Amino acid sequence: MLERYEIEAFLTLAEESHFGRTGERLGISTGRVSHIIKKLERQIGAALFARTSRVVRLTPIGRQLADDLAPLVAEMEEALRRAVDAGRGVTGTLRVAFLGEWTAPVLLRAVALFNERHPDCRVEVREAQLSNTRSGLLDGSTDVLIAAYPFDGMATGPALLTEKRELAVAAGHPLARERSVSLEVLADHPVVQYPAVTSTEFKRDRTPERTPAGRPVPKGPAGNTFSEMLSLVALGRGILPVGEHTRHYYPRPDVAYVPIHDAPPIERGPVWLPSNTTNRVREFVRAATDSAQT
Repeated sequence: MLERYEIEAFLTLAEESHFGRTGERLGISTGRVSHIIKKLERQIGAALFARTSRVVRLTPIGRQLADDLAPLVAEMEEALRRAVDAGRGVTGTLRVAFLGEWTAPVLLRAVALFNERHPDCRVEVREAQLSNTRSGLLDGSTDVLIAAYPFDGMATGPALLTEKRELAVAAGHPLARERSVSLEVLADHPVVQYPAVTSTEFKRDRTPERTPAGRPVPKGPAGNTFSEMLSLVALGRGILPVGEHTRHYYPRPDVAYVPIHDAPPIERGPVWLPSNTTNRVREFVRAATDSAQT
């Protein structure tokens, strides 16, 4: 059975490839790191690192051990964090954000119920932009985001908001006179694109590369913000599939919104980083789900 300090020293050295830096990170001497690794190698019966005067590299056996241990350690740390959260109750600070003005009322209802249930936890609310939704979740500045699905690489909760899809076109565009359109019209006009940082699955859902019949969809220019994308539509640079709430929150005389009669609905709800599934996050998602049902 490996001791925790042995595993920690081994994985840290595997990451740093340097005994001195490993010792600094662990707060122990270089000699102590070397002693731990040698003891571990004797226990396993094989070299875990190939050492030269300049470089420390994992051997094939060492690489296999590191690959096997890393996810187990991550699971242990997550289990410990969940236990700590449960023991402390729901306290501290929860950072939540919303993307799109139409999601704000849903978020505020969730915050109100969460505060009622957990008065000792402070909730910070902010509006996110297309450019920082993913980075905010990754760097921890956002714990939970209320946004549209799909959002690849993230955990998602039950949908809190469902809306039909419409097509945003310039007011003078021929499609503006239609009562409704099919997704097949995307093949006949350039489609304004979301910024590069936007979720890949989201872009595939909103601005697909092909229509349901398999026809290629021409790509128009990309906007940095949703308002900028609508301005590109107004300028006649392309068309853009949107949710039906857009016509209420972004009314513009130079943009018309036409229902898409054969498109699936858009769903929006809580999104968070899987490794940040704390008790605070779980309780907020529960409050958001409950508040959406009342």
